[in-house]
Amino acid sequence: MEHRLLGHSGTSVSVQTLGTMTFGAEADESASHEIITAYVEGGGNMLDTADVYSRGVSEEIIGRWLAAHPTEADQVVIATKGRAAMGEGPNDVGLSRRHLRRALDASLRRLGVEHIDLYQMHAFDALTPLEETLGFLAEAIASGKISYYGFSNYLGWQLTKAVHLARSHGWPTPVTLQPQYNLLVRDIEHEIVPASLDAGMGLLPWSPLAGGWLSGKYERDVTPTGATRLGENPQRGMEAWEKRNADERTWDTLDVVRAVADAHRASPSQVALAWATAQPAVTSVIIGARTVEQLHDNMGASGIELSDEELTRLGEVSAPTMDDYPYGAAGIRQRHRAVVQGT
Repeated sequence: MEHRLLGHSGTSVSVQTLGTMTFGAEADESASHEIITAYVEGGGNMLDTADVYSRGVSEEIIGRWLAAHPTEADQVVIATKGRAAMGEGPNDVGLSRRHLRRALDASLRRLGVEHIDLYQMHAFDALTPLEETLGFLAEAIASGKISYYGFSNYLGWQLTKAVHLARSHGWPTPVTLQPQYNLLVRDIEHEIVPASLDAGMGLLPWSPLAGGWLSGKYERDVTPTGATRLGENPQRGMEAWEKRNADERTWDTLDVVRAVADAHRASPSQVALAWATAQPAVTSVIIGARTVEQLHDNMGASGIELSDEELTRLGEVSAPTMDDYPYGAAGIRQRHRAVVQGT
């Protein structure tokens, strides 16, 4: 499997990261360990988890695998996240120095390690001064508890502010951003991708299959049923069935994905993952699996090289909407007037 540098760091990671949100929830410990082993044997070297995944159980499952596989564990890059509410008190959530200190130590204990390679802030905290969060992360790096830090679900201005604030204090800057990014969710290309490129940060896209939509398992106007996320709850969050089913862009995109997959004798999932891997700033795509079979299919994407023509077809059919201000025609006209008038 191809490896790339983790953002502007010197650490090398595989272009597919194993996401472990299902561990302890949709996959028990035995199945989870089989998935990790198959992933590592297939050339993957980065595990992504979070303290909130199964309320810490995901980290514990990974920790026991690491303890049972010391040789392989030495080569694995560990990424986890902190911010979520892990208690009932008012200080048991957020990105304050107090909460992060406890959250990081708890993650280290659950993982059974003395050091975490990539510690990520799970979402922006508008209540905690950014200097407080960044100062803690600089101290965590200096103490040897973490190597690098990154963000997840941040906006462009938030990550840009953090980068420049860290530079002004002489602190280490973030190396990665973990956003949702796939052929059906491309709005980050407006601001977040350019901001990441400007900062030299690597993207670690989550949900690269759009909650299963890009796997090709759903059919138009046929409400999903059975043991899938949408089968269990067709109106599940941002993946809600009715909204995407009614959007012609969804089915137009899937038609092209299937056509490209047929040309490569590959699965739609593999084509969707190959597209995400080929996008600017992307370091590693986070794949998830309930079973080893699903994992093997996803990892097969690493052997697919999409042509420029195929990337263009996929890019055009799935292009994000830019009809509204400031990206659409109205915004362009207003920016033109501002330039002409010198304002």
